[in-house]
Order: sequence, then C-alpha cells, then structure tokens
Amino acid sequence: MAEARPPQDGRTDKMNSSNFIAAVSQFADDNLTIVRSISAGLAVAGIIILGRSIRLLTKFKSASEIPAQFVEKNVNLRGKVCGVTDKGLEVEHVPIRVPVLSSMLAKTGHPHAPLEVRLAGVDLTPEGRDWLGKQLTPAETVWLQLIRRDGETLDCLVLQNRGSMFRKCLNEEVLRLGLARTVPILGLDHHSRVFWRLHRRLLKAELHAERKGKGLWKKDSFWSRMSDAFGDNMAVRSFKRIFRWT
Repeated sequence: MAEARPPQDGRTDKMNSSNFIAAVSQFADDNLTIVRSISAGLAVAGIIILGRSIRLLTKFKSASEIPAQFVEKNVNLRGKVCGVTDKGLEVEHVPIRVPVLSSMLAKTGHPHAPLEVRLAGVDLTPEGRDWLGKQLTPAETVWLQLIRRDGETLDCLVLQNRGSMFRKCLNEEVLRLGLARTVPILGLDHHSRVFWRLHRRLLKAELHAERKGKGLWKKDSFWSRMSDAFGDNMAVRSFKRIFRWT
C-alpha cells in the first residue's frame, strides 16, 4: 500500500495564514464594539500627543502664554538674547522647528516680543549686570530652564552652550565670581525638591566666591587695612592738623 505524502510546506503556510486571517476577521466581527473603542482610544492619544507637540512648536511672546505644566515640569526653552536689563535678560523664544508644520503654525504680522527673564535665586550687582552684557553676545542662543512664573517675568536657570556637550549655568557662574548674592525665590514651595536642589547649587557657588575672596567677598590687603586703621587713629589725625597749620 502506498504511503500518504505530507502536504508541501508552501501549501501549509498558505493554509495557516488563511486560517489566521479568518480568525482575526471573525474576532473583529464578534467584538466590533471593543475594536471601535480601541481605535477611538488610539485616535484620542494621537490627538493629545499632537497637541503637546504643537505647544512645543509654538512661539511664546509673553510669560502668560507658556502653559502651566511647562513651568511645573521645569521644561527647557530655547531663546536668543536681546539684551540685559535691571531684572536680568530679555530673551526671544525660539521654538522647535519642523519644516512644514512650523510654517503652518507661524503667525504673521506679530512683532517678536522678548520674554522677561530673571536669573532664579540671584540678586545681581551692577558689576554682575555688566558681566552678563560682556558674556552674552547679541542674538546668542541660550536655554531657559523654567522655575517659576511671576506675572510676566520668568525665573529661570539660564544655560549657555559651551561646546556640543557642555552648558554653563550663568546663575551659578555669576555667584562663583562674587558678582551677585543668593536670594530665596518667593512663591516657590520651600518644601519642594526643586527649591532645595536649586538653592543647594547656588549656595555652593556663593560659598566658593566667599572662600576665594572674589567680588563682593574681596578682602582688603594687609597694608590697606593698616592704612585705614592709622587713618582712623586720633593721634594721627591730630598730627595731620598740626602739619596743616605749620
């Protein structure tokens, strides 16, 4: 008796594939409501993701336009320096660019208003403002790590690019040079991780300047102190008056 031959591999694969497609189709027909719900959920998720992406592509012309969740999550924004002010900096926001979508979202006829930026946790001296003006070239790109919004002013960590892999925090640098003092950020929760992490960094930079005697912490030389001591001495002042009379 002749033995039955097994079916060819190609025919077996086709049969398995057809059975799988038929099973999926049957499941979709039997569970049409579930399939529609999954499709609707994916569509909603796509819209949410697209909406967040569009916010990242939006050019912010004032602090009030920035979403609250951006500030709460300490999002980094890119910008171009417009100038140095008594508060800190004026920075024009530069959003992420996507070739087609960015041009669609761009608003024409609106002036490029800069954002008012204050160096978070830092009280600048006049020398500190002068240093910032020399440190930052016009239209230089900086990164703003959002810490807090105070009306139309943003408290930020201002980060300056130093090569492709390194960014320098100007808040810390101006303190390390003794050109500013640390101050608490009013309105920021003093029990939050952000508050303690930020102030620990800034106080460390200020302590460095104090130990090195830089800027505000500069100590007079020995001879300068001796001269001031003699100048305040009663006997020395009396001798000066006698020499003026003679």
